[in-house]
Amino acid sequence: MNPKAQQVQEILNKYVPEPVIPLIHTNPFTLLIAVVLSAQCTDERVNQVTETLFSLATTPQQLLAISLEKLEDIIRPCGLFRTKARALHEISSTLIKQFNSRVPQTFTALESLQGVGHKTASVVLSHAFGIEAFPVDTHIFRVAHRWNLSTKKTVKGVEEDLKRLFPSQHWLKLHLQMILFARQYCRAKAHRIESCPICSTL
Repeated sequence: MNPKAQQVQEILNKYVPEPVIPLIHTNPFTLLIAVVLSAQCTDERVNQVTETLFSLATTPQQLLAISLEKLEDIIRPCGLFRTKARALHEISSTLIKQFNSRVPQTFTALESLQGVGHKTASVVLSHAFGIEAFPVDTHIFRVAHRWNLSTKKTVKGVEEDLKRLFPSQHWLKLHLQMILFARQYCRAKAHRIESCPICSTL
């Protein structure tokens, strides 16, 4: 492994030894719904909303049975609630009609769903099915540059660099470690190099 990547991984293992996905879910479908809702919204708020939502629906059929107006009202705190509500209905309908009500296990199929992009698909594949993927969100994109792991200007480019630097069996854990570490120690605003265990040692 690249010495710098190995150093970063060792520090992440020290500060975030057992990372857990912060989005509460009970099956692949609820994980997919939670990730869609998390766009431009904090995990904490998503979890508050899904506590209500998942008490009513944990399958595509149950979610589709909720009226669009009621669904909008439930997920309103997440922001973009009208767009997200329509997407959740579309996702549920497509899963029922095309995938036997099951969340598919390929990038192509997942990305064909309304409101599901590459990052969302990566999260679902890795966390729901254990398929090797390295989801790159804004936190990972930021720290990958700060830690000199990538100079690419696109999410896809950063993802490719990280996949080259780290063994695939570590991707799932690393993606969570990088997010949780970035939120606590390497924030976007008021960042101080000397207070970040990684930035201060590279």
